[in-house]
Amino acid sequence: MMNKKILAVSVMAVLSSGVNAADTEFKFGGYVKTDVMFSDYSNGAPDSGYISRQFYVPGTIYGKAGNGEQVVDFQARESRFNFSSISKVNGHNLKGFIELDFMPHADGNERVSNSYSPRIRHAFVSYDNWLVGQTWTTFQNPAALPENLDFVGAAEGTPFVRQAQVRYTNGGFQFAVENPETTLTPNVDGGRITSGSGMVPDFVARYNFNTESGSKYTFAALVRQLNIENSSYDAQAMAYGASVTGFVPLSGDDLKFSATAGSGLGRYMAINYANGAVIDGNGDLETINSFGGYISYRHWWSDKWRSSFTVSGFKADNDEVLTGGSVNKESYSGYINLLYSPIKPITVGMEYMYAENTKQNGDSGELNRVIFSFKYVL
Repeated sequence: MMNKKILAVSVMAVLSSGVNAADTEFKFGGYVKTDVMFSDYSNGAPDSGYISRQFYVPGTIYGKAGNGEQVVDFQARESRFNFSSISKVNGHNLKGFIELDFMPHADGNERVSNSYSPRIRHAFVSYDNWLVGQTWTTFQNPAALPENLDFVGAAEGTPFVRQAQVRYTNGGFQFAVENPETTLTPNVDGGRITSGSGMVPDFVARYNFNTESGSKYTFAALVRQLNIENSSYDAQAMAYGASVTGFVPLSGDDLKFSATAGSGLGRYMAINYANGAVIDGNGDLETINSFGGYISYRHWWSDKWRSSFTVSGFKADNDEVLTGGSVNKESYSGYINLLYSPIKPITVGMEYMYAENTKQNGDSGELNRVIFSFKYVL
């Protein structure tokens, strides 16, 4: 009944907009996913509802002293739904897409209702070669992410950003201007300043190509301005980065990989594990060099059983004289899973992951986690 109502409302909206409903296709999709996670934090588990209790985020596993080390969490928060319309209008291709899920809010609780607010993931319109709205940054290739049960999987080894942008695509080439945002480390402080002062968009160029053997590769470049303007500072610095990703079929199995390096990448890598720059003693910005990557091999045991073996890592080249010793330096993680799909829409499985994060001064945190998951694709 609900799907019919949605479709009826959508058709009315299309008709009122002047688009011929006969030339429009409507799609409703998403999935329901339930995870059970048994976690062991080396320094004591964070409190219930904390982001690393929902999925692995580099920099959030240092733990909370005084808490027990072992916890279990049940959640269905990764479940998502999306709606799209695809139209042909006067010979032009028109598409609208919106998607919501329930990560990673802390506005609910596990005491009674486990109620969490939906959040916007994607909301964009594409018109022929142009895309306007919020979606994955053009610097990222989500198609190359490993098939892991963790929400991101290989989080420190990949660019991972969704944001508003204007993108132009022509064949394998893509060019985009995207929302700017600068994160900085205060001088010898080790904290984080989110400046919000950006006036110049981030610029991204990308090239996608496929080979006759079925391999798929992307090359992406990023140029952006880091900027801070307030009562204490007025400084800018140029930042840049490059990334290569790939999917390589291997006699029924496949290999996925990513390698990204740059100066001032900051929030674009490892879910902002490191900042883009540090403020020196003169109030100027010194960009922070960083490198990250992952490799994931997926083996099909049969047409219903498969496993992925993934290793991921990230390193920031901090100048400790400027940053202090409490900033994040290195992050590594590894994954092994076993997945089973009795029928195409359903996947059940289990995964073991290990992660270690280390600060510049040598302080570290470890996370061992076993995930059991059930997923039904709508």
